[in-house]
Amino acid sequence: MQQPSLFPSKPQGMTLSEFNARIEDHLNGVASLHNQWVIAETSDLRLNRSGHCYTELIEKDAKGETVAKIGAVMWAGTYRQLYHIFLQSTGQVLSTGMKVLVNVTVSFHRLYGMKVVINDIDPSYTLGDMERQRQEILDRLKAEGIIDLNKQQPWPNMPPQRIAIVSAPGAAGYGDFMNQLQGNSYGLQFYTCLFSAVMQGAQTVPTVKAALDRINSNIDKFDCVVIIRGGGATSELNSFDNYDLASYVANFPLPVIVGIGHERDVTVLDYVAAIRVKTPTAAAEWLIKCGTNALARLDELQETVASAVRDTVAAAREHLAYYTSLIPAVARGIIDTNRIRLDNHARNIPFAANNLLANQRTHLQRMVERMGDSVARAMQREQQRLQALDDKAVLLSPQNTLRRGYSLVRVGDKCVTAASQLQPGDNITVQFAEGSADATVH
Repeated sequence: MQQPSLFPSKPQGMTLSEFNARIEDHLNGVASLHNQWVIAETSDLRLNRSGHCYTELIEKDAKGETVAKIGAVMWAGTYRQLYHIFLQSTGQVLSTGMKVLVNVTVSFHRLYGMKVVINDIDPSYTLGDMERQRQEILDRLKAEGIIDLNKQQPWPNMPPQRIAIVSAPGAAGYGDFMNQLQGNSYGLQFYTCLFSAVMQGAQTVPTVKAALDRINSNIDKFDCVVIIRGGGATSELNSFDNYDLASYVANFPLPVIVGIGHERDVTVLDYVAAIRVKTPTAAAEWLIKCGTNALARLDELQETVASAVRDTVAAAREHLAYYTSLIPAVARGIIDTNRIRLDNHARNIPFAANNLLANQRTHLQRMVERMGDSVARAMQREQQRLQALDDKAVLLSPQNTLRRGYSLVRVGDKCVTAASQLQPGDNITVQFAEGSADATVH
């Protein structure tokens, strides 16, 4: 049985192209759909061979669910112009996942359907959104009480020399860091280990965290961690404005030094790291400075000890000379006293003069003998003390200091105590415990 038609009469139908033409005439002629500023997020942004840029503009709700979307295009000429304006203003390349404020016009084509044409873009909106996201991360780290945790990690008593490095192998920044560290003019020794990571793009966060995990598994072997990356476009540093990575660094059980980008570049990691420096080279300079400060303190301590030894020896010698000078006077005084006593006895007791004289002479001889023994023992004790002080002076002598691994640098007959005393081209002599070597300052 034939089903009844929904439309009893059967008017002559129009073609699809005719129908689409009506839509085209209607939509393209609506003024309220022309040159409208729209807030959206870019999705699936791509260029074709002709240089036209295609993307989807989407809107998400608070749960991250897409609630609206529409296809969009920037024609090649417009894209080239807006690309440079956006990059110069934000420091980033226009890409997928960005919040944008765009000026659009609806375009309906009977063959290709509806889309919007992007006429203009406001970089300040995107820049503000980027700064807002960064500030939200910093506020969250502060609210959780972890933003300063890594700054509170204790440094070793000695200057840090065992360095765990997180960087991309072969990167210029890593090379600059190693050249600066290993070529330091003070001869400081550093022990480094590279933990490879991707330093830009989507793999930055997971690979840097994985590198930190490997360091944590060998934490007793290192004094600190250095995360370095050379300069580049601001967009290449976006991965370091990441909450998960910042939280990881903030909670890391070793002090972390961050040297990412140039002086003008600041990322969230700079706020949470124990030490923030401008560049990878500056990170190496900071470590070298720690070593030179320790050497300066050691030199001061050595001079203090040597001065104390010299003063002690000089005082002991003065005491010994003083006591030595007293011996003849004491002896003469005793002899004179006993002679007087003897004369008195002789005058007062004429009959006992001979016996008394004999007794006094015996007593005098014993006193002289005892005095000699006392003086000998006193001199022996002072000589022992002097020998002990002399042994200490020998132990702290420059030659023994050289045998403990230190070296002495001279320019001509003058000792060098600071790098500022050296000029390129100076001929220097490095004195070791055994022998010396000549070199030229570059």
